[in-house]
Amino acid sequence: MTQHPTTLIDRSFREKIVLVGMVFPDSSPEQLDRDLEELALLVDTAGADVMATVIQRRDRPDPATFLGSGKVEELHQICLAVDADTVVFDHNLSPAQQRNLEKALGRTAIDRTAVILDIFAQNARSPEGKAQVELALLRYRLPRLRRSGASLAQQSGVIGTRGPGETQLEVDRRRLVNRMLKLERNLEEIERTRDIQRASRQRGRHREVTLVGYTNAGKSSLLNRLTHADVPAEDRLFVTLDPRTRQYAMPGGETVLFTDTVGFISKLPHELVRAFKSTLDSVRFADLLVHVVDASSELAEAHIEAVQTVLDDIGAGEVPQLLVFNKADKNPEAARALAERFEGSLFISAATGLGCEQLISTVGDRLRERDRAVTLRIPAARGDLLAQVHREGDVLGKEVDGTDVVVRVVLDEAAQALFDQWRNPS
Repeated sequence: MTQHPTTLIDRSFREKIVLVGMVFPDSSPEQLDRDLEELALLVDTAGADVMATVIQRRDRPDPATFLGSGKVEELHQICLAVDADTVVFDHNLSPAQQRNLEKALGRTAIDRTAVILDIFAQNARSPEGKAQVELALLRYRLPRLRRSGASLAQQSGVIGTRGPGETQLEVDRRRLVNRMLKLERNLEEIERTRDIQRASRQRGRHREVTLVGYTNAGKSSLLNRLTHADVPAEDRLFVTLDPRTRQYAMPGGETVLFTDTVGFISKLPHELVRAFKSTLDSVRFADLLVHVVDASSELAEAHIEAVQTVLDDIGAGEVPQLLVFNKADKNPEAARALAERFEGSLFISAATGLGCEQLISTVGDRLRERDRAVTLRIPAARGDLLAQVHREGDVLGKEVDGTDVVVRVVLDEAAQALFDQWRNPS
């Protein structure tokens, strides 16, 4: 099959993969099983097939090969038996471990981070998304350049070696670093543009609600349901990389901006978190996070913890959250039970619209907890003040009372201070 010019995955060849995991004293076999199950899904998303899985229990990784020498030989024999192209470790490998393993196994050895980066490389569409992914890939690959001059692209495997910036592995370290610096400057310029746009939104007093959650939790489907955004929403990992913002007119008349973001995952690579800083700022600066959870997943609670870990890592752990259990149409009992267990949460179905009206109502209530509605009494002759009220806040209603106009308006703390003398004493 010929590769489509707008994609980065070649469907004509599916690599054969052997997965490797390790149980440490502070971990459990059950947790490793869940991690390996997710890793297998990631590998499938990247376009490859898992042929076998190898697990070892150790106190700590071997500094040279991660696995013990005996396990490395066992892994080698399994690779020969299944004709594997690549070995994928659930844990991060150091550059030295990766080189030693490839020498001992005679095939590519990569880790979970490389697989996730590869998927992002396949899904990047916008210039910003491609630049962010390329920067993350180069940061990952830089310490893994071969001193002999061979590039990762010359190895047998494909996963973890393709995507934007692949040819940079064939040039020297100086040119590689220069490319990274150029990408960083480009992304800094994009970030400055975002800051200007954000300042404009703040002047307009539009509240910002950002959808966050584990990948494939249904955030894009929810954005489509609420705002008719018509953004891609597929049942696979990491469909959305670029944030998408749409306006929504709340029942009270105020305008709220809903933003869909990249899905999170356990062990999200730090290279991606750094590269996607400007994108993730939409999370850090939100007025409210709607944390969407796949209620039909048996790992729903583990996904909540994983997302919270990422939020803490990017400095968004203190942003107010509304927990929303999605896909209630698939498993109503599980969704209802989760909503009852987590106080203040809701269950919905973005696919059918179940619970979406209550969601909007709750979002409005949560936003008003931060930007309280106040009542102002302004002389009707002061048209300048009335115009300023409209500029500074969201007017919920107004009525004429004699020579005054009584205005009910949502204002943030700074704007409330501007009109403090005009507050209605009643």
